[in-house]
Amino acid sequence: MTTLGIIGTGAVGQTLATAVTSAGLGQRLLVTSRTGQQAQALADDLSDLARSTGSPTHVRACALTDLLDCDALVICVRASFTNSASTDVRMGGAAANVPIIRLLAATLRGYRGTVVMVTNPVDLLTRAFAEFSGCSRVYGVGSNLDTARYHLTLARLLDVPPDAVSGHVIGEHGDSAVVCTSTTTVNGAPVEVPLEAVRRELRSRPGRISAGIGRTRSGPTGAVLHTLRLALGHLDGATELATEHDGGWYGIPLRFTAGQPVPCLPPLDHTEARLLEAAATKLQSAYQQLPEGTS
Repeated sequence: MTTLGIIGTGAVGQTLATAVTSAGLGQRLLVTSRTGQQAQALADDLSDLARSTGSPTHVRACALTDLLDCDALVICVRASFTNSASTDVRMGGAAANVPIIRLLAATLRGYRGTVVMVTNPVDLLTRAFAEFSGCSRVYGVGSNLDTARYHLTLARLLDVPPDAVSGHVIGEHGDSAVVCTSTTTVNGAPVEVPLEAVRRELRSRPGRISAGIGRTRSGPTGAVLHTLRLALGHLDGATELATEHDGGWYGIPLRFTAGQPVPCLPPLDHTEARLLEAAATKLQSAYQQLPEGTS
C-alpha cells in the first residue's frame, strides 16, 4: 500500500493533492498544514473528490510525526512574506523559508523514504533539508519544470511538436539556469537554438503565470507527479532534479530504474560547463549566507 504525504496546503499543495487523488497515485494520502483546520478541510474536500470519481485514494489530515511511515513526502510549505525582488526572484524566499524547512527536517530526522522539495529557492532548500534531516533520498523539482518549459518554448519557436524536442535545462532553478543547447535535438538531429529568445521566455513565463492566476501551481504539480512515479518505481525514465553532484546541489538529469537514480549529465560544451560551474558557485555562496544555524 503506497502512502504519500504532502506538507503544505497552499496553492501548490492543494493542486498537487487534487492531482494525486484524481490519479490514484497512492492508496493513502496524508496532508498536513500549519493549522489542523486547514488540513482537515482539504482532506474532506479531497475525500468528496475521491468518492465522486471512484479514486482508490483514502485521504486524511495528520500531524507531522504521522508522516514518518510514508513512502514519499512532498514539501510545498511557504512562509508568509512579501517578495520584493525583481531579479533572482526565487532567492527572495531564502531567509523566510529556510527556518521552516530546518524545523521540518528536525522533526522528520531519519526519515527513510523519498522527499520531493517544491519550496523555493528549491536548490538551497533541498540541500538544507537533506543535511539537517539526514535523509538520503531528497530531490528538488525545478530543473525538470524548466526543461518542460524549454521544450514547449523551442517547439513554438521552431514550429515543431514538443515531443520532437529533446534537451535539458540544468543547474539553478532560477536566473542562472543552464540551457544545454549543444546536445539539444529535434527529431534526433542537432538544431540551432535561438538561445536569447529561449532565455527570455524561461525568465518571464513564471511571472506571467503568477500575474494571471496568482501563483504557478499546475506546472510544479506535473513535475512532482512525474518525479514520484520515477522515485517510487512505478515508471522507469529520466528527469532533471536538484541533488548532490560533485560537491554541490543543483539540477542534473537522473535516470531512474526500479526507483534507483543514476546521474546522466549530458556532455557539456565549454560555455555550458563554465555556466554550470558559475551556478554551482552562486548556490554554494547563497547557502553559506543563509540565516544562522542553516549551514
